[in-house]
Amino acid sequence: MTALGILFLEYVFIGLVEPKDAKEYIAGMILLGVAPCTAMVFVWSQLTRGDASYTLIQVSINDIIMIFAFAPITALLLSVSDIIVPWDTLLLSVILYILIPLITGHLTRQYFLKKSEKKNSLEKFSKCLEPYSIIGLLTTIILLFGFQAETIIEKPLIICLIAIPLIIQTYGIFIIAYIWAYLWKVPHKIAAPAALIGTSNFFELAVAVAISLFGLQSGAALATVVGVLVEVPVMLSLVAIANRTKHRFL
Repeated sequence: MTALGILFLEYVFIGLVEPKDAKEYIAGMILLGVAPCTAMVFVWSQLTRGDASYTLIQVSINDIIMIFAFAPITALLLSVSDIIVPWDTLLLSVILYILIPLITGHLTRQYFLKKSEKKNSLEKFSKCLEPYSIIGLLTTIILLFGFQAETIIEKPLIICLIAIPLIIQTYGIFIIAYIWAYLWKVPHKIAAPAALIGTSNFFELAVAVAISLFGLQSGAALATVVGVLVEVPVMLSLVAIANRTKHRFL
């Protein structure tokens, strides 16, 4: 993502994007690229009838990787792009948006599993939270698009320029992972979610960190919002590709 962002915004699209703005857009793209998805992939996996156990294990691994690697990798890639960010902000973002939710989820699960008198208490609790989680996600997306609405309406060309490397990166990762899985003779129920997990981004984290580092109306925040705009239709197209090529796998 870093290479694509620099290639397109600093060379291919030179003259179409202000250099200062290009740096912020690249920063937003980097934040999207270094944050593997840990939520929506369950949806993509289910749509391809992927192995639920594999998906859960891979998402758990993604969480562990991000706890230890998100901050240093982000700092490294941003520095490559001549963007210096404070380490304390990155570490705080990891604690707030990854570590605390992970620990809270684990403790909540353990609490309900110990309530032997109610075997289905965990499932009931999860179902009670589902509408609130959906409302929270939709509210966040609406607010993000609301704050960036003026830029989106006034600069449609910029939105398209940001979207191009994001789309190329998404399809590129999927093709590499999916073909690799095919050559390794991995079953489709593993290959499809594996490729989709590698492709999808944790855009909620990317947006939150972009706002923390650069501000709500920054170019970095705009790039992550474009990532949200692009991800759903692109991922649905990849789900369709995975389903139509299922017969080629074991």
